[in-house]
Amino acid sequence: MPIHDVDVAELADLFRLLGDPTRLRVVMSCLEEPVPVTAMAERLGLSSSLVSHHLRLLKAARIVRAERQGKQVFYMAADQHISGMISDLLEHLAEPDGEGELA
Repeated sequence: MPIHDVDVAELADLFRLLGDPTRLRVVMSCLEEPVPVTAMAERLGLSSSLVSHHLRLLKAARIVRAERQGKQVFYMAADQHISGMISDLLEHLAEPDGEGELA
């Protein structure tokens, strides 16, 4: 499958967004279940306004999605691709480093 420059640029933007430790923690906090901003801020030890700022960027990039329930808005990973990618990368980090093995 040919990879176009536009796709590479969009992918780089996604990695740039997820490359920020705070934003990555925000995404990881809502992988298992939908979470409101206030609970997310409390879990992460951050202000609600900072979490909201990061969520706006992540939502615009379709990394998270929002769902209103009454007066609260709950955030979750946008889809299985996002949660699967993060899970796969965490598994990769847990693997032995493989030094000394042939490619």
